[in-house]
Amino acid sequence: MMSESESPQYVSHGDIEQQISELEQLPGGPRCGFFGPNSVTWRVNRESAIFLGAGRAALLQLAHPWVAASLLHHSNLMNDAIGRFHSTFRVIYTMLFGSRAQAIAASRRVYQLHTGISGELPHAVGARPLGEHYEANEIKALCWVYATLAESAILAYEFVLPPLSSDEREQYYCESKRIAALFGIPAGALPTDWSAFVRYTAQMIESPLLGVDENARLLGHSILSGAGTWVRPPCWYRALTAFWMPPRLRTAFELSFGAREEKALRSATRLLPLLYPGVPRSVRFVGPFHEAEARLYGRSPGPLTRRSNSFWMGRSRLLYPELSE
Repeated sequence: MMSESESPQYVSHGDIEQQISELEQLPGGPRCGFFGPNSVTWRVNRESAIFLGAGRAALLQLAHPWVAASLLHHSNLMNDAIGRFHSTFRVIYTMLFGSRAQAIAASRRVYQLHTGISGELPHAVGARPLGEHYEANEIKALCWVYATLAESAILAYEFVLPPLSSDEREQYYCESKRIAALFGIPAGALPTDWSAFVRYTAQMIESPLLGVDENARLLGHSILSGAGTWVRPPCWYRALTAFWMPPRLRTAFELSFGAREEKALRSATRLLPLLYPGVPRSVRFVGPFHEAEARLYGRSPGPLTRRSNSFWMGRSRLLYPELSE
């Protein structure tokens, strides 16, 4: 895998089209997308419990100074956290649960959006100097964003459900490389297997290439407070997020984790694994998964699925519904 110390490398238009071309060669029908009902990816990501790890993933991304700077200067995260959440998961869920044509269209859309995101760091952060140039289509930065999503999903899944076997975890990681490819990340830039992936994330977490400045802290606290939205994450969710953060980054983000948070965490750890498995599948599984199931049976998503989609993605259908066949 490419080292963070190497010169930046960027995803070109030719690169993204090459990745898409290779994905199109995978076996499977177009309606199943790039995963399908037998994949570990659908099994994990259909669970609404995955969002238990969303705060952690977001903060780990903000600890990358390029990501924090790009979100501060090129997004509405500070003033509309729920809008940013929805726009992100509209793309992610379309890649996960859309048809192949939908996933490819989402991939091209993200690439085009990323081409307009660049700038210079306003000050030094960690090992990154003042004025360092950043671009959203830079491969190592994309690798880190991808890694936070893949790792946090497993952490959240196994918090409330039985852990994956070693073979299932390996399959999940292998499948996740397809999402990486849809973001333009070449296979050679990724760890070879799950063990190497775990080592990569551990090394990055301790690396001075991650760092938290005041802007990242403001963005992080905005997310965890639900600023600019009607959503107010409960104490137990903030406590769980703080607990899951690496200690040095928990301190850097100034996350509270005292007696109150420990009590809330103990309650969540005791109750959620007991209660969650009994939630009806119509609610427990996210709308995009139900939409994918309906597509496979030749049906349109029903009212409950559309409402679930609106809750998780801010719209009633996956992107590009005209390409769902």
